[in-house]
Amino acid sequence: MRNARAARDERGITTAEYAVGTAAGAGLAGVLYQLVTGGFGDRMLRTMFNHVLGMLGIG
Repeated sequence: MRNARAARDERGITTAEYAVGTAAGAGLAGVLYQLVTGGFGDRMLRTMFNHVLGMLGIG
């Protein structure tokens, strides 16, 4: 009986872990979106694109 009660009490922990993971993922996505859409992200993407073109011998 005691084991069944302990298992029942832990079910909410999994839900809380998913909620924290979802919130952390949304926060990280927001930070990455701000970096990519800002001036830094634009410069970074241009630099990477030019580097890849240079490696291919196109740029």
